[in-house]
Amino acid sequence: MASSRSEFMRGVRDAVPVIFAVAPFGLLFGALAAENGMNAFEATLMSALLYAGASQMVGIELFGSDIPAWVIVLSILAVNFRHVLYSATMGQTIRAYSRPRKALAFFLMTDPQFAVTEQRAEAGVPTPFAWYLGLALPVYVMWVLEAYVGAVFGGLIDDPAAYGIDFLLPLYFLGMVMGFRGRANWLPVVLASALASVVAYHLVGSPWHVSLGGLAGVIVAAVIGVRPGHKLVV
Repeated sequence: MASSRSEFMRGVRDAVPVIFAVAPFGLLFGALAAENGMNAFEATLMSALLYAGASQMVGIELFGSDIPAWVIVLSILAVNFRHVLYSATMGQTIRAYSRPRKALAFFLMTDPQFAVTEQRAEAGVPTPFAWYLGLALPVYVMWVLEAYVGAVFGGLIDDPAAYGIDFLLPLYFLGMVMGFRGRANWLPVVLASALASVVAYHLVGSPWHVSLGGLAGVIVAAVIGVRPGHKLVV
């Protein structure tokens, strides 16, 4: 019990920078939800049940549009398709978890949780369930609370970009990508993903460029291959 409590608190400490990184976007989602006709309860409920920031923002922008439902579903799938790849990778890291624990872990998995968990596993450090909950639960709770606060007070910030708030999460993602730079073939995979994403953004638009960029990186990684035990230091 003492060991589990210690691991949980270690996870909470690891969650602190994640909370600060995603906070502006939790608030921004609440503000956008209110702007698109949702009340504070509806915005909070959507964050609690869906818990997928980019998909939530795409969804609320499309819900009010006069477009077919299947287009909305495919658009959200395109944005969150990367989580299929995340799950396949992280499934190896948490394979010792029971089925209920795996289900909860995958529900709570976001981009930062995936990156932190995989960096820890790559360093050879165990990822006990207590640590994972300590990492994931504070982020989830704060995301839900931020949706409520954003829906209630979001109108006070007319232009988040004017304060640089919209740049915080991309900056955090860039830091996560750089954290994997010690992996073999990191540079060609990242370059392929970036190039494909930019091209797809101009040819087919958002949100498809997210999944297409990720798919390009997966293809390049599969073609290049990695020799066991080989690492490229950049």
